[in-house]
Amino acid sequence: MAPFEFVVPTTLPEAIALLDPDDPGVRPVGGATAVMLMMKAGVLQLTRMVSLRRLEAAHSEVSVGADGQLQIGGFATLSSLEHSPVVQEGWPVLTRTFKTLSNIRVRNVATLGGNLAHGDPHMDMPPVLSALNASVVLTGPAGERTVKVEDLYTGYYETVVKRDELITRIVVPPQGRQHAAYMKVTTRAAHDWPALGVAVVLDMAGDSVNGASLIVGAATDRPTRLTDAEAMLRGEALTDELLRAAGDSAARQLDIVGDAHGSAAYKKQLLRVYLGRAIRKAIAASDSKEHA
Repeated sequence: MAPFEFVVPTTLPEAIALLDPDDPGVRPVGGATAVMLMMKAGVLQLTRMVSLRRLEAAHSEVSVGADGQLQIGGFATLSSLEHSPVVQEGWPVLTRTFKTLSNIRVRNVATLGGNLAHGDPHMDMPPVLSALNASVVLTGPAGERTVKVEDLYTGYYETVVKRDELITRIVVPPQGRQHAAYMKVTTRAAHDWPALGVAVVLDMAGDSVNGASLIVGAATDRPTRLTDAEAMLRGEALTDELLRAAGDSAARQLDIVGDAHGSAAYKKQLLRVYLGRAIRKAIAASDSKEHA
């Protein structure tokens, strides 16, 4: 690796001031797990790395606001969120998902803000948070602005985050009685990069689907909403026939591109099968909690 400047600010304004909107070689990092791999592979060269590990503790806190929304500091580690009683109680789908991310060594240092800002379409959290209708707060020299997680991504490794902005907060609406699940399919270890990820959030009215939020990851260049399948489920009771039809519809909707984790045909077949499984898992997860 070529030499680069390494700086460790202790306040948020100081960190933002160290960023450079005109220099793509200046990068902020939380745990630096993904950035270091890219640098070692020679696909990323930095002039300055701005470490966010020593910023004020307030930017890593987790709380519930007066409106019932989950407020997560952008620099909270994945491990701290995995073990957070607040998250476990109100957003169990997030707790279950955090346990499947990479390995514990990575989760101990990687931050949620960094995970979202990285822009890799194989990341697990963007589909889940998109399905939950979560937003991020971006902070830069001009102040704060809020963006839906679903609208954060514009392409492969491309986001709307400006070079002099940081994800300082993630806001998640109450999960409440919604049924939610995330399923990932990997070709190696269970915590590895997914060949396909499916996030499901269902609002049920008895046995019928009142509303569905279905997001797929790792199959396209960004997390993608399965609008056709959502419309197919709305107002209907969940039957095996309907779920098969929804899976077929989802596979037809997407322009899936193959990669090292699986061919396009393989991923299409995974989506046909796993959309229904994820929906069934969401229902089962909520039922088990209600009867615990």
